Amino acid sequence: MTETPIGTSFGTSFGPLLRQCRQAVGLSLRQLAARVGYDHSYLSQVERGQRPGSADLARLCDRELGTEGRLTATFERRPARADQLRPAAGPLETAWRGLVATLGSGGPMPDDFRSVPPAALLPELVRQMQSADGAEAAELSMLIAETLARLGERHTARRWWWAARTAADSIAEGPLPALVRAREVITGLAERRPLAELLELADESVALDRQAPGAAGCVPRTAQALVLAELGRTQEAHRALQELIGVGDELTPEARPYQLHWAEGRVCTLLGYGVAGCVLLERARELCPESWIGERARLDLSLAECLVVAGETAAGLATALRVLVELPDEWHDSLVYDAADRVLHLVQAEPGAAELRQLLARSAYRSGRSVGGGSSWR
Repeated sequence: MTETPIGTSFGTSFGPLLRQCRQAVGLSLRQLAARVGYDHSYLSQVERGQRPGSADLARLCDRELGTEGRLTATFERRPARADQLRPAAGPLETAWRGLVATLGSGGPMPDDFRSVPPAALLPELVRQMQSADGAEAAELSMLIAETLARLGERHTARRWWWAARTAADSIAEGPLPALVRAREVITGLAERRPLAELLELADESVALDRQAPGAAGCVPRTAQALVLAELGRTQEAHRALQELIGVGDELTPEARPYQLHWAEGRVCTLLGYGVAGCVLLERARELCPESWIGERARLDLSLAECLVVAGETAAGLATALRVLVELPDEWHDSLVYDAADRVLHLVQAEPGAAELRQLLARSAYRSGRSVGGGSSWR
């Protein structure tokens, strides 16, 4: 029986072609999702025409499925969506008016949010939100909340996190309730939200994920392990890390997404396992696409922190300085500066720390937090 897409149909040929190519090589949705670093439920929606996909997804699937550019070419021929021309409205109207100039008129709209700077991404997310409902509304609310947090709009971000949880909880089943809470926790750590509050959300995420094991991937256990490590609850963090590693052990090495390596490396860093953390973070960096500039910057800064923990202080400091100096201005956001601030907290007495402090002090995203505050917010 052929499934009829719900609502507007996106990319009427890309989705079916993706499914045909995936099945031709004998991969399940979960296997392909793990290889390309996307959630399997998202890939399912793309194949059924419920989501448009992205140029990055097409490129990654071409690589994994050996389709020699067919998927990318098909995606690029997709029909334009009428809702791209709708004006932004609602609580982000002010943000829209201030940011619309960055897009120009008639230019292409972003498809892969990881490849778009947050200031340029926000208007597109708001536009898409005008016609969204159900799972799409939950996912877009989550992305809007994350983007607002990156732009330093924390109060408004909190409202959108509430909207994302409410929309996700209204769905009868699926990974979204667990995933939204876990993503809020991970972003909340960079915002320096109270750890007790974040731990409650992380525990809720894991509990929800256990009702549908594996549906939300490694994200719920990542969130829980990170908060426990930040709290200094070492034994519990160790157990959470083992559960996280267990998720990875179910995958072949080449199928593990870069986020899993980042998560394991980040927890190792917080627990003081510098060498192991560096190995994992280096692997994550190898797997992270070049076009995901912000993600790669945060990965490099996590690696810089881990190098300091491993005793390679000069290398860690040099890495952090390089990232901040070379990163294009449009990618300098609050999450990047939080990651750099964690490095500064560890190297305050070292030669070169003054230069890092100066770079951080110029940030517009500090929201009143003292430079080099590090983990004193616990």
